[in-house]
Amino acid sequence: MKKLELVARVTSALTLKREMDARKARERELAEKNRDLEQALSEVKVLRGFIPICASCKKIRDDKGYWQQIETYIQERSEALFSHGICKDCMKKLYPDYADE
Repeated sequence: MKKLELVARVTSALTLKREMDARKARERELAEKNRDLEQALSEVKVLRGFIPICASCKKIRDDKGYWQQIETYIQERSEALFSHGICKDCMKKLYPDYADE
């Protein structure tokens, strides 16, 4: 085997090795991303279906027939948290002296 042919074969083998190493690294990265996605998916809680809600007070009837505040119902069935405020309409209705015109 000539020296030039040997150099070409070694160069080709090294190139192939680098490509295989890069592919294995990408496969490891994808496997890790898949594990992360599966973990995130397992933590997702979704409310689905019909939710009976009082037309007046907005309480929600649970599966046992008890009426709960909407915040309680949702917090018990999801990762949602609530922060309260007052909209402009309610501010005018409840606190007209403090409502901006």
